[in-house]
Amino acid sequence: MLLSSGAAQGHCLRMSTRISSSEFSIRKPWLVIFLIAVCTGIEGLLQLAEFLDLAPRLRATVYENGGFWSGLLRNWQPNYAAQPYTMFLTYGFLHGGLVHMAVNMLTLWSLGREVVDRVGSWGFALLYFGAMIGGGVGHAALATGPAPMVGASGALFGLAGGLLAWAYVDRYTLQETLWPILRAAAILAALNLVLWWAMDGLLAWQAHLGGFVAGWVLALLIDPRPHTE
Repeated sequence: MLLSSGAAQGHCLRMSTRISSSEFSIRKPWLVIFLIAVCTGIEGLLQLAEFLDLAPRLRATVYENGGFWSGLLRNWQPNYAAQPYTMFLTYGFLHGGLVHMAVNMLTLWSLGREVVDRVGSWGFALLYFGAMIGGGVGHAALATGPAPMVGASGALFGLAGGLLAWAYVDRYTLQETLWPILRAAAILAALNLVLWWAMDGLLAWQAHLGGFVAGWVLALLIDPRPHTE
């Protein structure tokens, strides 16, 4: 199983770019809270089922039906008719364990509030779910193995890409140096390389790349104007 992990994106972006004029969220990030609750609830139920030995195969069944399986876009037989389409979203709500889920949810809380401050809940939803789909596209196009992919980080890298895109627009308009943007992108790339090595190749970097590119493009479509105040 391949894991889509979002470690350190929030810290990297907060330290490296001028993204928001406020440390705390101005708009209430209710959708961010809802997504965190859903992902936490799903992993919590799976953990409880395993701990109490109520359904030993529940996690495997959930992955089989909700994970991202690239083979379904080729000649594999789906478990249900819509699976080759729904997996572009369902994979982002599943995780490989408590640590994987916790890291991604902390990152979602950090980056999600910044995006909501910039474009509101509807803009956040378009960016988040669009990047999630982009992460699936990236994985389908570039991954070669048969293993399923789970995790929210395709979407999280989309949020990171969107925030960097807006930071680029803001800095370019103000005629400020673009070095922090390049530095943040380089740090994200380096983190992917290190995690890929540390996880023995089980990191879904293809989903990260697809989500990042989708997030960058979508962000400039959702809010192309500079925020320079």
